[in-house]
Amino acid sequence: MCRVSDTVRSMHGRDGAIVLDIRQGQMFNVNLVGSRILELLKGEASEAEIVDSIIHEFGVTRQIAENDVQKFCEALRKYHLIERAD
Repeated sequence: MCRVSDTVRSMHGRDGAIVLDIRQGQMFNVNLVGSRILELLKGEASEAEIVDSIIHEFGVTRQIAENDVQKFCEALRKYHLIERAD
């Protein structure tokens, strides 16, 4: 399970979110699905719970939701925006 890093701040809107990592001084734009995934991660949802939410909220197939969540989380890890919650 992962959690959003303590150094990450985000502002969510109807078109997505702006994400700021105050430790690295980097800013990222994410689309609406990415914004929702980030919100669910902040709420400590599991990957399976996030996939189910994306399916329900955006009307996509399980395969698409799983692929999108996996790739988005990989990108978040790459930029150190999420970390393992051990």
